[in-house]
Amino acid sequence: MPTPDELKPQLKEMIVEKLFLQVDPQSIGDEQSLMDEYGVDSVMLFEIVVGLEEKFNVTLEDDEFDIETFKNVQSIAEFVAKKLNSE
Repeated sequence: MPTPDELKPQLKEMIVEKLFLQVDPQSIGDEQSLMDEYGVDSVMLFEIVVGLEEKFNVTLEDDEFDIETFKNVQSIAEFVAKKLNSE
């Protein structure tokens, strides 16, 4: 089962691809606020959720959506690892 650290490079690439960010994926800091640093808004968060479904086959239940989960790559990686490891 993947660990959060193993997922981070793939998550960074997916975030850059889904949000059309003009940055090197690996330049995104694990703890860097996606909203503050890259202007990620609610529409962009939805694109990240879609990316999690497409790339990692991870779906969010309505009660699982929490803005804190998507604040940075570290928190997204922890969420994805937890979902993948619980299946």
